[in-house]
Amino acid sequence: MLALLTAGVALAVAAGQAQDNPIPGSRFVCTALPPEAARAGCPLPAMPMQGGALSPEEELRAAVLQLRETVVQQKETLGAQREAIRELTSKLARCEGLAGGKARGTGATGKDTMGDLPRDPGHVVEQLSRSLQTLKDRLESLELQLHTNASNAGLPSDFREVLQRRLGELERQLLRKVAELEDEKSLLHNETSAHRQKTENTLNALLQRVTELERGNSAFKSPDAFKVSLPLRTNYLYGKIKKTLPELYAFTICLWLRSSASPGIGTPFSYAVPGQANEIVLIEWGNNPIELLINDKVAQLPLFVSDGKWHHICITWTTRDGMWEAFQDGEKLGTGENLAPWHPIKPGGVLILGQEQDTVGGRFDATQAFVGELSQFNIWDRVLRAQEIINIANCSTNMPGNIIPWVDNNVDVFGGASKWPVETCEERLLDL
Repeated sequence: MLALLTAGVALAVAAGQAQDNPIPGSRFVCTALPPEAARAGCPLPAMPMQGGALSPEEELRAAVLQLRETVVQQKETLGAQREAIRELTSKLARCEGLAGGKARGTGATGKDTMGDLPRDPGHVVEQLSRSLQTLKDRLESLELQLHTNASNAGLPSDFREVLQRRLGELERQLLRKVAELEDEKSLLHNETSAHRQKTENTLNALLQRVTELERGNSAFKSPDAFKVSLPLRTNYLYGKIKKTLPELYAFTICLWLRSSASPGIGTPFSYAVPGQANEIVLIEWGNNPIELLINDKVAQLPLFVSDGKWHHICITWTTRDGMWEAFQDGEKLGTGENLAPWHPIKPGGVLILGQEQDTVGGRFDATQAFVGELSQFNIWDRVLRAQEIINIANCSTNMPGNIIPWVDNNVDVFGGASKWPVETCEERLLDL
């Protein structure tokens, strides 16, 4: 083992001398020495004898001290000469190129450029690989030591300043981006109402266009020339308006109806919203008079329509003071106030013909069902003038509702209810 250590130190010293005094134009040969070569060709230098022969232990201790001093000197030489490291790296690259050339068969000319290396390519490549691996291990050890020293030294002050400036710049960019996002959010909030109004106008125009197109596709003489027939008092015959109501602060509801049911005609229509099944209801139940319910508040109407003839009914209401009016066949028969005052009609509910809703769109009670025929059910978002109501009742004008118009494609029937063509004004004349 002592012989191996001595051979390694000798090789390291020789490598350092070769690095300090490179011969111009020289070619470097990288060869790994096996232990046998170290024992045979690199004999130990003679140790000076002091006072006679040394014991084996003293001789070993002296050799260890000498090796330690040699290793310390070699470390100092390698640490001080970085240029030598770069030259060694260049040598490695050249050796690797030479090894690659040998592996690809570039030495096919027969000229031995590696001196005394054997001509067997496989053996040459194997020896070169071992030599390169040994030198690479030494380089990695040196580089690791250099990196460790650099990390222990701390960051330079100028690098810290550059880092701080970069962080400050990134922080300012982030603040600017946040400010831009806040401005965009504010602009979006300000434009929401205008955009909503524009969208609603567009949708209304499209709905009007669809209504016009539907007029040409109706199965009846005209889209509004039909009636809904509900012949039995059950909890499964009903009609449903496809459209729903927007938020309303006033309304007028007009319809033609014919019924001879007794006692009470039932529920011509009901409008329910989540949380309030009696948002708008017109009902005659049992021997009670006809009642108008708004937000579950009740007003009794002086209407009498259970004679089996066609009658035109109009009801107006406004949230201001809860004022209401009741018209029958164009004549105002009653008025009042304080019916759900200052309560807006909630949007998005379900509008049912012929049944009273205990939940939104369901839980019908057969005892409250309407028995008879309905037609020309229209809703406006304002209180119509008395003259307008008279003109509708005497059939001198055709005025569909601007919120809910009576058109064939807007009414579905269920449970055996049916739609039939009708001209209410002509049939009313037959009733007279």
